[in-house]
Amino acid sequence: MKAVFDERQWHHDPKHFMANGARLPNPEQPRRIEVLKAAAEVAGCVFQAPGDAGLGPIAALHSPEYLTFLKNIYTRWRRIEGAGDEVIPNIHPANRTDGYPKSAVGQAGYHQADTACPIAEGTWAAAYWSAQTAIAGADLIAGGERGAYALSRPPGHHAFGDLAGGFCFLNNSGIAAERLRARGLRPAILDVDVHHGNGTQGIFYDRDDVLTISIHADPARFYPFFWGHAQERGAGRGIGYNLNLPLERGTGDEGYLKTLDTALERIAGFGADAVVVALGLDAFVDDPFKGLAVTTPGFARIGAAIAALGLPTLFVQEGGYICDGLGGNLTSALSGFLENG
Repeated sequence: MKAVFDERQWHHDPKHFMANGARLPNPEQPRRIEVLKAAAEVAGCVFQAPGDAGLGPIAALHSPEYLTFLKNIYTRWRRIEGAGDEVIPNIHPANRTDGYPKSAVGQAGYHQADTACPIAEGTWAAAYWSAQTAIAGADLIAGGERGAYALSRPPGHHAFGDLAGGFCFLNNSGIAAERLRARGLRPAILDVDVHHGNGTQGIFYDRDDVLTISIHADPARFYPFFWGHAQERGAGRGIGYNLNLPLERGTGDEGYLKTLDTALERIAGFGADAVVVALGLDAFVDDPFKGLAVTTPGFARIGAAIAALGLPTLFVQEGGYICDGLGGNLTSALSGFLENG
């Protein structure tokens, strides 16, 4: 399987993460790259660097106002006397129609949903090349590859069109799907991360040309809390083109795979001719976030079930955090797909 990665993704090295009022080390560490790349190679992946497709495919989903913010905010932030080392918001608008301030502090609050997406000197470059990695992966399957893996880091599925959140800045899976659509394909996004892909849902919520499906821990008591409930089906032309499949905390392999069958049936019903898998590995039983209880063999079964669709498939890396099983889970998921196509 061909795989894509760019070395500039190492440049994002977040330090801060706040949970339950406590300031903790950020789980989205660069070391994830080392673990994931080695694990993908064990599964048979051969890596290449992406080309630079420019801002166009990114700006197809993200507003120019937001992209300007991401490119410039760290430089602006450092001009503030006494500012911290990373851009972290301390105030937020009540809604997206409130006034747009000139202040760097105010714009940070507007464009960063939470404290889990700190921006430092290398963040924009890493996010840009993470997105380019996903774009290159989409081009591989549009060009005839049966499957491909995009090691996109930082991840992307919590990023809306003009809003970062949950470790995410640019919506890599969504950008890849839009790239496929622009090349004449009919893509579905299948998000298997333990957290709901709220940014992906938000981007495509009123559209009928990209199907979005997310299997995740029930957000009633789990991040991102405000999105991912079963009644969220889309809006306008998009009604019926968004499917959320929330699971009870602690759901293991059998319950997960039964729910996956529902997702795959919907993809077939959409008439998809390509699939983008937002590949979170944090549904693992021993992942630090402790949402679901999928085992390492369970990931192989997930990969095999996706392969049974018989569609060109791009795996775009989302979550999955440092623990003893992280690398094995990626090897298992990709091997399950490759061995059952």
